[in-house]
Amino acid sequence: MSEESEIENPKSKIAYVFPGQGSQSVGMGKDLYDNFPAAKQVFEEADDALRFSLSEMCFTGREADLQLTANTQPAILTVSIAAFRSIEAENFPLPDFVAGHSLGEYSALVAANALSFSDAVKTVRKRGTYMQEAVPNGAGAMAAILGLPLETVEIACADAAQNEICSPANINSPAQIVIAGNTAAVDRACELLKERGAKRAIKLNVSAPFHCDLMLAAQERLAKDLRKINFSDLKFPIIENVSAEANAKGERVGIALTEQVSKPVRWADSIENLINEGVGTFVEVGAGKVLSGLVRQINRDVRCLNVENAESLKNSLQAVTGSSR
Repeated sequence: MSEESEIENPKSKIAYVFPGQGSQSVGMGKDLYDNFPAAKQVFEEADDALRFSLSEMCFTGREADLQLTANTQPAILTVSIAAFRSIEAENFPLPDFVAGHSLGEYSALVAANALSFSDAVKTVRKRGTYMQEAVPNGAGAMAAILGLPLETVEIACADAAQNEICSPANINSPAQIVIAGNTAAVDRACELLKERGAKRAIKLNVSAPFHCDLMLAAQERLAKDLRKINFSDLKFPIIENVSAEANAKGERVGIALTEQVSKPVRWADSIENLINEGVGTFVEVGAGKVLSGLVRQINRDVRCLNVENAESLKNSLQAVTGSSR
């Protein structure tokens, strides 16, 4: 960073952000595995913890298998932690804050030493199974609504519910809100929202309606597993999905992860709060650039970098430090 930009820009803090479902693709993580011993060790630890070859599924598996949420969740977590361990090995500047989108909150917590990777990968495998089993296949849906404010979306969801479930699930940016609920209710809400000025209402290809009251049964099951984990205080504060506020206390983590299953992800508020805390650089750690796109929708003045392979790690390291190794 130049002296001039340091004077002009007080937002010199760094946040690592970790992606959730929707960033998965076959082949993800292979370059990290091949280039960084620390990343290879993460994949081997995942395979041992889960007792099947998650690494093979990520690198050369069938797309249909990777899309099942019980597989997607540990896969995304593993790639993110492989990227994070590679960053650590290359002496990348440490974050001032961490945050993760939905499932990504687990990756952020592992990075902050709140729980072990082994505990996290086994827990998110169960989380995916519980979410899948909470709603019969096809009975729930999610849709991305573009171009309407939250209040308008909330009213349309309430109007469309008709004794079913329909509510905002991910408040991703001022321009993008994802809704979730019973399939018929979500379909009704999409039609209402288009009538009320939405630029688009796009049904998402997901295997369950996450972050709504249809997930309460999954939440109850997951809570029992989370109570068995002894969470440590965090090395870096996390901005929680549900509260959009900073936390560094281990005692709060299990509560936040439990609530998160059925409550909306307040991503836009989380990013705004990070910027207000002085964050000017966001590093997306793991597969894809979905979160970087959302951050830019929220504030175009911040810098977004990503680390998903050796090349992007080198480029991001150079951008942050002015040098590469």
